[in-house]
Amino acid sequence: MPDMDEYPIVPLASVCGTYLLALIEKLHNDAASPVRIVAVVVSSPDAPALVAAEDAGIATYVVSRDDFGSREERDRALAAVVAGADPRLVVLAGWMSILTPDFLDRFPDRVINLHPSMLPAFPGMHAIEEALEWGVRYTGVSVHYADPQVDGGPPILQEPVPVTSADSVESLRERIRQVEHRILPQAVALFAAGRVSRDPERRRRVVIHDGSSE
Repeated sequence: MPDMDEYPIVPLASVCGTYLLALIEKLHNDAASPVRIVAVVVSSPDAPALVAAEDAGIATYVVSRDDFGSREERDRALAAVVAGADPRLVVLAGWMSILTPDFLDRFPDRVINLHPSMLPAFPGMHAIEEALEWGVRYTGVSVHYADPQVDGGPPILQEPVPVTSADSVESLRERIRQVEHRILPQAVALFAAGRVSRDPERRRRVVIHDGSSE
């Protein structure tokens, strides 16, 4: 069982693990932060994220879609692994596979995702390319609740990123990634401080409380 003063989380990490590293460096390794990563799950046994987690002394698990007959079967197994670590929050830190209700229903309002646009603009896999194709002046980053609809959950935090006429996909992606590495730990810290709530009736209404005593 985790210490009652700690806030245990489980990231489902990208293969490269840069978002995981941001969570480790800015939260897990910070003695002043209550956030502790109690397990990391990846989808590939070759993921560098595994090395990053192991170097930090964090338990690691591999749950690959290829090992199961369906996405639903994979998600039930994934949910069992995550539930075994008893997290208060599940963080999709670059996890690229769609999650079904078989997973999400096990952790209601406790799964958050990161997306490289100002949702609801440009959902899906090609948000950066589409922003450039549209010629928008700003795109951005969203941390949002994960719902069965792809990138359909309500935003928790958002930050705009300017788009210049000289931008390529690579240059814009790099500026977006810098914001992602900052805003994802910021969102997790807000959860750990008890400052995020989602209206049970108006499900798209998310409130960030100011942290003052009521």
